[in-house]
Amino acid sequence: MIPGSPAAARGPRPQSPGGAGRLARWAGGLLLGCLTAGPLAAQRATVRLGAQAIPYLTGSDAVPGGGTAADLGVAQPIVSLHAAAPGGRLTALGTFDFEGLAIPDGELTMGAWGEGFVDRRHPHTYVHELMLTGATALGPARLSASVGKGFAPFGTDDPMVRPSFAYPVDHHLSQILERAVAIAAVRAGPLGLEAGLFNGDEPERPTEWPRLARFGDSWSARLSVWPLAGLELQGSRARVKSPEHRPGAGPTQTKWSVSGHWSRAVAGHPVEAQVEWARTHEVAGVLTYDGFLAESAWRGGRHRLHYRFERTERPEEERTLDLFRSLRPHLDDAILATTRWTIHTVGWDVDLTGPAASLRFTPFVEVALGRVTSLAAAGFDPASFYGRSRFWGATVGVRLGLGAPMHHRMGRYGAAAEEAGGRESAAPLHTHHP
Repeated sequence: MIPGSPAAARGPRPQSPGGAGRLARWAGGLLLGCLTAGPLAAQRATVRLGAQAIPYLTGSDAVPGGGTAADLGVAQPIVSLHAAAPGGRLTALGTFDFEGLAIPDGELTMGAWGEGFVDRRHPHTYVHELMLTGATALGPARLSASVGKGFAPFGTDDPMVRPSFAYPVDHHLSQILERAVAIAAVRAGPLGLEAGLFNGDEPERPTEWPRLARFGDSWSARLSVWPLAGLELQGSRARVKSPEHRPGAGPTQTKWSVSGHWSRAVAGHPVEAQVEWARTHEVAGVLTYDGFLAESAWRGGRHRLHYRFERTERPEEERTLDLFRSLRPHLDDAILATTRWTIHTVGWDVDLTGPAASLRFTPFVEVALGRVTSLAAAGFDPASFYGRSRFWGATVGVRLGLGAPMHHRMGRYGAAAEEAGGRESAAPLHTHHP
C-alpha cells in the first residue's frame, strides 16, 4: 500500500471473522431470538446431577493376528449435569466422560472403528457434551436454539443410551458427535425440523477440542415425524468436510440416515424396536459405506432382554505397528479395502435397585456372533489378517448409577427433545438408566 494513497486513507481492510467469531455470532443471534420471543409456562429452576460407570470384562477372537483377547475395564465413567432457569427459557447440559483415563487404549469391540481406533472402540473426549439452549413458544410451535459442544442434528441416538453395551459398527455412519455446533430447531404438532452448522474435524484423542477455525465448514439437517403414539420416524442429511484430517485436507463426506423407532406396552410389558439405515459417500462417491441395523428390547419386571442385528460396511485403513490403531491424519489413499460386518448380539440385564433409587446396580451379560467379508477381490483378506472370518464375543458387567439418571436423548436438544405441549420428553424405553 502506497502512503498517502486513497487505499491508505481508508485504513486496513477489515478481516472476516474466524470460526470462533462465526460461532459467537450464530450463538448470540439464535439464543437472543429464542429468549426474547413468546411466553413459556412458568416453572422453577432445576438442577440435576448424576454419575455412572460400567465395570466390564470382555472376551473375543476378533483380534488382529489371530488368537483371543480379554479386556477388563470401566466404560462410560460419566458425570452429567442438567440445569434449567425459571420459566424454562434457558437450559444447560453437560456430559463429562472420563474414558480417556479409564480405558485410554479403547474397549475391545467386534467391528469397531473410528478416530484412529480399529477393532477397539475409541474413548470419548472428556467433554462429551456442553450445550446451552434457549427455547420459546410461537403459537402452537416450539422453537429453540442450541450452541456448544455436542451432537450435530443427524441420525439416531447415541449407542450409549440404547440397549446393548457394545457399540454397533455403524456408530460413525449414524451419529456425528463431539463437534462445536449451532442448532436451530422447531416442532409443531407431529413434525420437527433441526438444522445445524459445525466443524467437520473429529477428535483424535480425549483431550482435543473442536477446531473453531473450521466452524461452519459442515452442516446437517434432520426431519422427524411422530405419526402415531410411540412411533418416531426421522430422515437426515449431512455434509461433513474432512472429518478424519483435522487441518482440513481430507475428503468430504456426504451422509444420509433414515430410521424408525417404536415403543409401547404390550400385555403390560414395555417393548421397543428400532430399524435404521445409514450411508456415507466419500471422495465424491468413489467410496460408499452402508449400514443397516435392527434392534429390539422387552422388559418384564426387573429383567430386560434385547437383540440386535446389523450389517455394516467399514473402511479398512492402513494400520500402525499397533494393529488396533490406524494412521492419523487420515487420507483416502490409506484405505486398503471395504469390509462388511454382520453381527448378531443378544443380551440380558436385571435391575436390582429399581429406577427411582439414588444408587442403581444393574448386572448384565451380552453375547455376540459375527462374520466379516471383503467387498474387494484384493487389498485386504480378513481370513488372513484375523486368522478367521467368523467371530464370537462375550461381555459381563454391571451398570452403576448415582444420583439423577442420565435421562436425556444424546443428540437432541431443545424443541427436538420436547413433546408438542412443551414438556421434556420421557427417555425412550431403551435408555439404560444405569
